[in-house]
Amino acid sequence: MAKSQYSFKTAVELSKALRNKQVSAVELAQDAIGRIERHDGKVNAVCVRDFERGLAAARAADAAIARGEHRPLLGIPMTVKESYNVAGLPTTWGFLPHKDFVATEDALSIQRVKDAGGVILGKTNVPVGLADWQSYNEIYGTTNNPYDLGRTPGGSSGGSSAALAAGYGALSLGSDIGGSLRVPAFHCGVYAHKPTFALLPSRGHTAPPAPPIIYERDLAVTGPMARGAADLSLLFDVMAVPDPLDAGKAYRLDLPAARHASLKDFRILVIDTDPVLPTDKAVRGSIDKLASHLDKAGAKISRSSPLLPDFAASSRLYMRMLLSFLAATFPPEVYAGACAAAAALPAGDTSLQAERLRGIALSHRDWVQATVARSRLRAQWRELFKSFDAVICPIMPTPAYPHDHEPDQEQRRILIDGEPYIYTDQLAWPGIATLPGLPSTAIPTGFAPDGLPVGVQIVGPWLEDRTPLKLAELIEREFGGFVPPKMFDD
Repeated sequence: MAKSQYSFKTAVELSKALRNKQVSAVELAQDAIGRIERHDGKVNAVCVRDFERGLAAARAADAAIARGEHRPLLGIPMTVKESYNVAGLPTTWGFLPHKDFVATEDALSIQRVKDAGGVILGKTNVPVGLADWQSYNEIYGTTNNPYDLGRTPGGSSGGSSAALAAGYGALSLGSDIGGSLRVPAFHCGVYAHKPTFALLPSRGHTAPPAPPIIYERDLAVTGPMARGAADLSLLFDVMAVPDPLDAGKAYRLDLPAARHASLKDFRILVIDTDPVLPTDKAVRGSIDKLASHLDKAGAKISRSSPLLPDFAASSRLYMRMLLSFLAATFPPEVYAGACAAAAALPAGDTSLQAERLRGIALSHRDWVQATVARSRLRAQWRELFKSFDAVICPIMPTPAYPHDHEPDQEQRRILIDGEPYIYTDQLAWPGIATLPGLPSTAIPTGFAPDGLPVGVQIVGPWLEDRTPLKLAELIEREFGGFVPPKMFDD
């Protein structure tokens, strides 16, 4: 096998090469392992290596292929986010007190990946508690962006996005509550899909030392990451079967097909910025260029619509509900201090920062009222998707920024066209799909003038995941997709 010939191929391409006996699963695993050994000292994406078992899985895959077996991921090298339980490997979520916790059984998604023939080579780095768009912790250190080692790869699935960009396997698994699939995909120029809420079972994607039972986790999802759009559907279909201990007892998955098979048939609403959180000129320019391309390809493009729910109101609601959910695990003294600060807020302060503080102190009565407001929001989105098939909008306001490990995230600042904005206000753009639970596919759209990746999210209708996934494939086919970082040209 020529050196690195397959390192940046998609899973679909690798599957074809494996079936045609052009390459073996062991060779693919060895190539990915070699890249990790050569490059990960700089990137630090793979925090837990599992090469021996990965090679054993690759040998088993080659034997299965020789027998004529066909499975969706058979022989494909890949990584998984550290937050998934993998039997025999540590699961820490970056929490130092749990650095020695070792899972005794696979998460359901891991089991399904293995059953589908996937070759897992290791686990990828995360921020503490999966609660940042930078991926660092005291156990495993800092993960760097392969396009600029001084910048974040995103988070919380930042190790996975960096691994994909660096050629450490064709697929990875991530999760998302505040953009944790889409943000790292954006910052590393790869693909990710945030599924419709509760569509993919999450059993075994649990913080240590919690048992791998079924939890009700509002807003949070698990999902696939890849270097190619079609690969997202490949891994999505492996993961998406209902949990046999839960909904799977009564329900079977029967998702509708994509609304269209051709770009010219899509009706797309394109949003490039909003006063709630403006986007910088590099992001706006990339979105405008994509909109122009889609228009020339025959898609029906609109740049505004009265049907779009009020972004300011929905962002404030998302801040309250997200922080109310997250605050359930805050230490008592932190929670008490935040509640006191929330009580002191002026009634007229409707900033996103104030709404996050109010969310921490949200009563159950307030939560119930918030869920009613969310139901109205979902109804607005349903109405919108009668006139549009997808909404294309930003994921984050700027390309990847330099590492900033200030412990209080509310004190961090990002620069948007030279103006400082509160770091945590960046939740607004991921929240556009998270709060109503809609599917959203992150795709790369090129590079900013400084060489950093940029991209967009394609938001689709409830339970119509195949529509944004298909649109992502069509855009990639027509306009291109992932481009490897220059530092990995070997």
